[in-house]
Amino acid sequence: MAKKLLLVEDDPNLGFIVKDNLEDRGFEVVHCEDGKQADDLLYKETFDLLLLDVMMPKKDGFTLAEDIRARNIQTPIIFMTAREMIEDKMRGFKAGADDYITKPFDFEELYMRIEAVLKRKSVQEAIAPPLSSEYNIGHFKLIAPELKLIDEKGSVYTLTKKEAGLLEYLARYANQPIKREEILRSIWNDDSYFAGRSMDVYITKLRKYLKSDPNIEIQNVHGVGFKLNVTQ
Repeated sequence: MAKKLLLVEDDPNLGFIVKDNLEDRGFEVVHCEDGKQADDLLYKETFDLLLLDVMMPKKDGFTLAEDIRARNIQTPIIFMTAREMIEDKMRGFKAGADDYITKPFDFEELYMRIEAVLKRKSVQEAIAPPLSSEYNIGHFKLIAPELKLIDEKGSVYTLTKKEAGLLEYLARYANQPIKREEILRSIWNDDSYFAGRSMDVYITKLRKYLKSDPNIEIQNVHGVGFKLNVTQ
């Protein structure tokens, strides 16, 4: 069955060329010309991968990606943009990107990046460790199988599968340093640069969830990785 891609590109000529090339490669491609149209469509349809331009009318690519991730949609995202500044790339990864390609690009490179991201997603889903544990983390309770984090007041935070998996892994080895590569291979099944940037984004998100408890800290261990410090 053909993989279904959502292409969001405001330049109709480039959009047509990209869509045509990818369809020749066997993909099913739906093209939207602005971020709002794509956002509305994502309430109705599901896709295997999203290709997002950054500078678009009505809703830019970064905002669209942030909104998608806020709805707990974990579909892989590749940004296509002429913006080459490292700050733009970092913002893209913080918004939830899995990869980033700079315009003008070679279609063979785009195809290979799409295939790599889809393969990574397939492997992760096939070997992802089951979320089967509950942990008391300071004033919080993590119920990993239900993707829930509950604070002392009973407020419930719904986590993404990646967030729950990462926090569960840190909690399993609480107060012990864990190698960065070990976390990446266990949760992402990938210790590449891009996976590392993705993990850093998720660490930041977890810190925000846990910041109300001063007895909890996700510590950067220089030259090693991370440590979840939990004090009584």
